[in-house]
Amino acid sequence: MVTYKIDEVAKQSGLTKRTIRYYEEIGLLPSPQRSEGNMRLYTQEDVDLLKKIVSAKEVLGFSLQELQRYMTAAEMLKGQREEYRERTEHLQPIERRAMLEDMERTLNEQLELMEGKINSIRMLQTELEELRVRVRERKILLDEELDHNPS
Repeated sequence: MVTYKIDEVAKQSGLTKRTIRYYEEIGLLPSPQRSEGNMRLYTQEDVDLLKKIVSAKEVLGFSLQELQRYMTAAEMLKGQREEYRERTEHLQPIERRAMLEDMERTLNEQLELMEGKINSIRMLQTELEELRVRVRERKILLDEELDHNPS
C-alpha cells in the first residue's frame, strides 16, 4: 500500500500541515498509521477524505462543527452502502428496505445541512439585492435633483 508523508498530503490537499494535524485532533480525519520513527503515514483514502473536507468547507461554507456533522454522516452513508452491497443478496426484502431507510435518513441529514446553508446564502442575497435597489433608487433621485439644480 502506498503511503504519503504529511508534506505530500499537504500539497495534494491544499491544506497546511498544521490544519491536517488539527483535523486529526478534532476527529475530522482518522489518526493515520505511524512509521517506526513515529511519522504520520497517510493513505490515498486519507488524501481523498481531506479533499472532500476541503470541498465541503469551500463550496458549502461549512463551519468546523457543520463539517464534523457532514463528514460523520458521509462516513456513515459510506458504511451503509458497503454493508448493503455486501449483504443485499442474503437479506429478505423487508431487511433490505430497512437498510435503505437508514441510508435515506443519513442522506436527509446531509441534505438538511446543505439546505440550511443554501437558505442562509439566499437570505443574504435577498438583503443585498434589496440594498442594491435602494441604492439605485437614491441614485435616480440624486440624478433628478442634479438635472434640476445644476451646480
